[in-house]
Amino acid sequence: MTLLDLDPEVAARARELAARAAEPVIGLARAHTTVAVERATLRLAGITGADTTHRAGDVPWVNRVVDTIREQCGLEHGSVLPAFHALREHDLGSLTELAEATAAGQIQFTVPTGKDATQAAKAAKTAVAKGLRTVDRNRTQRDKLVAKLGDPPQRPWIYLIVATGDIDEDVVQACNAARAGADIIAVIRSTGQSLLDYVPEGATHHGFAGTYATQENFRIMRAALDDVSKEVGRYVRLTNYASGLCMPEIAVLAGLERLDMMLNDSMYGILFRDINPIRTFVDQRFSRQVHARAGIIINTGEDNYLTTADAVEAAHTVTVSQLLNERFAHEAGLSDELLGLGHAFEINPKVPDSFRLELAHALLARELFPDAPLKWMPPTKHMTGDVFNGYLLDGFFNLAGVLTGQSILLVGMMTEAVVTPFLSDRDLALANVKYVLGAAGNLAEDFRPTPDGFIVKRAKQVLGEAVDLLERIVDDGLLRAIGEGTFGLMKRPAEGGKGADGVVAKADGYVNPASELLEAGHE
Repeated sequence: MTLLDLDPEVAARARELAARAAEPVIGLARAHTTVAVERATLRLAGITGADTTHRAGDVPWVNRVVDTIREQCGLEHGSVLPAFHALREHDLGSLTELAEATAAGQIQFTVPTGKDATQAAKAAKTAVAKGLRTVDRNRTQRDKLVAKLGDPPQRPWIYLIVATGDIDEDVVQACNAARAGADIIAVIRSTGQSLLDYVPEGATHHGFAGTYATQENFRIMRAALDDVSKEVGRYVRLTNYASGLCMPEIAVLAGLERLDMMLNDSMYGILFRDINPIRTFVDQRFSRQVHARAGIIINTGEDNYLTTADAVEAAHTVTVSQLLNERFAHEAGLSDELLGLGHAFEINPKVPDSFRLELAHALLARELFPDAPLKWMPPTKHMTGDVFNGYLLDGFFNLAGVLTGQSILLVGMMTEAVVTPFLSDRDLALANVKYVLGAAGNLAEDFRPTPDGFIVKRAKQVLGEAVDLLERIVDDGLLRAIGEGTFGLMKRPAEGGKGADGVVAKADGYVNPASELLEAGHE
């Protein structure tokens, strides 16, 4: 049953336009690779570790190999043909040995042809398939643990962030948060990691306002949450960030270490980190293929638009982005059950009927995407030093979440605008959520907006505005729309941004067994 009585023809028109707007970008993504996609592929093939002797600091072996291949013979044919040809030519036992020899200047990479190319491609496919089997086993293991321990007894799931900078301290906070009622733990990344064109190695203890996303940190936190899951009697999910210049690699590492959710938006890096649009769309397609294989729920980032643009005037841009994210996700193989579309409670509380407007926007998302695990984000833009008012706003946010059937509720902190929240702040914030869930968790069954009332009219207005904007985007092109500041008021031209030099047009004969196997799994 729907509450908004949305016109199905209008909703279908919106999806048709989103697909048309996305198609040229999907074509670009299919026609290009990036240094990050090639590194992610070699990580699936088994390369690990870092060169700890480099004068500028540790350099991951995978960076060493891909950079050298690009320098010596280009990446137009992919990285696996030169890498696995060199393995055979030099009779080396592993990709890590190849990396060490590369760093020592002992390898001259070439693109093999004929029989040599066939043998290299076969060896690469075998290695990548082994990596994907690990991803598959982790997905099966998650399903078994959920069946054994159970999911949280209620929706929305309670999502809480830890961000100390030290993985060991994060573990303490995460386990205590789970004991206090959190269902999902998100380990926020160290400031600026999205702009690093490499993934740091090992456990880290020195992040700023967050903890570095590394494979070892993923392993440590997943093991800790497995232990606390048994203690609390429900499976506690782990989230990190597959975004930025290493989006595909971090997606692979998440699959290899059984993370459950990843922040993975099609445009966030473009808009808010000034990463090249083509680089981002190529990387996000590959990363989403990995997430689909791993059964990882993605969280998109539409809430960020409302921190820079007005949440009333720009409400339709959120809907447009959700529709685009849905199309990009489906094309990459993600099902609706893995599509955690984002939106947020960011209207200025001084606006008349602000809560009714929030309900209209939240209901619109819920009814447009009925099978998606929507992620509802708390107020941030209009939080002030008044922690009492902030606590009240968070209570209204929690109430909107349960009234409109949101799936994932990020816990809002009353100290959001004052300090990095302490454990005590998290405890109070969780108490707020639990009170609302306990007192009003089933109120949705009694909530029926008036058919021709304010909430229904507003939702239909926003959907109509979204269709109008999508029509303009189809006419002008999505890349041009992004360049003109359509989303979040950020103007990002297609030729600009960080990481543009890491984009490579594929040549005839390009080989990537990861893409082949992931595409085959989607068909």
